Amino acid sequence: MLRLASILYSLIATTLAGTAVIAVLTAGFDTLVPIVAAAAVGGLVALPVSWYVARAIYEA
Repeated sequence: MLRLASILYSLIATTLAGTAVIAVLTAGFDTLVPIVAAAAVGGLVALPVSWYVARAIYEA
């Protein structure tokens, strides 16, 4: 399951980080710190999300 979760992480992390960066830019924060922070938060949130999705795929 770890292999599937790591493959899913590569897809989910880029999606969540990109969405967070777009949300930050839309909110008007256009300096380096908020953009990098949003990308980091997206990458961290993707860890449990990818594990949950991999577990759901294995249980199906």
